[in-house]
Amino acid sequence: MPGIRAVTVFCGSREGNDPAFRAAATALGRGLAEAGIRVIYGGGGIGLMRALADAALGAGGRVTGVMPAFLRRREVAHPMVADLITTDSMQARKRLMSELADAFVALPGGLGTLDETVEILTWRQLGLHQKPILLCDVAGSAAPLAAAVDAAIAQGFAGTEARELFEVTAGVEATLARLRSLSVD
Repeated sequence: MPGIRAVTVFCGSREGNDPAFRAAATALGRGLAEAGIRVIYGGGGIGLMRALADAALGAGGRVTGVMPAFLRRREVAHPMVADLITTDSMQARKRLMSELADAFVALPGGLGTLDETVEILTWRQLGLHQKPILLCDVAGSAAPLAAAVDAAIAQGFAGTEARELFEVTAGVEATLARLRSLSVD
């Protein structure tokens, strides 16, 4: 079976207040490019999204941005991403990012990142895909989401199998190593 060829990365349109977040986005973009894995992301030219794309492009990687038209009108699209797909809605964006990916990685981010990550987890729970989902833990960034899932299980709102929908990886190197170990059906 072939290995992972394309990864959708969810990450912040801001850099956050810890320099480790930007460093992780940069390292992940470069690492994916060096592994020959296409980066699919939200298309932004700001925040961690820009750091991810800049690093992947700088390392000679393939980058696909997916952005709804209303965000493009705000001129937040990355100016150097040649493969920038415009969708008519956020839902269409998430659907396309899911279709293009062999796996998903969540880096630190805000509400949009949380929304995208939870939705892709929900789609996996519902059997709409069986693609790996990795929460790349940078300076404790994955702990709140993992804790929310654990709380839903403890409170009887989710079965224990919900914890198996995703993996928490300890930083970028562990994330890249896990991606290298995966195959696509």
